[in-house]
Amino acid sequence: MGGPAEPDLYRDTWVRYLGYANEVGESFRAIVPVSLVWASYGVATSYVAADAIDKGRKAAAVHQQDAGRTARVAVAVGDTFVWQALASVAIPGFTINRICAASLYLLGTATRWPLPVRKWATTAIGLSAIPLIIKPIDRSVDFLMDASLRRLYGREEKGPSS
Repeated sequence: MGGPAEPDLYRDTWVRYLGYANEVGESFRAIVPVSLVWASYGVATSYVAADAIDKGRKAAAVHQQDAGRTARVAVAVGDTFVWQALASVAIPGFTINRICAASLYLLGTATRWPLPVRKWATTAIGLSAIPLIIKPIDRSVDFLMDASLRRLYGREEKGPSS
């Protein structure tokens, strides 16, 4: 317990990017079949579930002898799942969807570019927006969770956020 912390597979490695799959899918919505966009949500949701299960297993191992073990595991799983569902899937997916829809509309009214060019430009705008929205959304979800759900189980039980 005195050594360096082991990297979290779901937070500190390339696996974290699977949580952003749906934002990529939303960016490409104008040029790919909608089934691929929904598949990207499947990847992101699988990431969210896997991270929540992982945090539950870790909480179970840490609190093996505690009387409140089940509650602590439930808090770890629930907090992680809700945080990730909001910060990795729902809010950024909606945000990128609206950015892309607005940009496609604006490019249609402000330019004479052919539709395929406008669609690729929209995709580029969506992809370029992803890194810009991540931190503000993460911070907003932390604030939202701290002001609501986390009050139910106390700050010391707070699950990890990225």
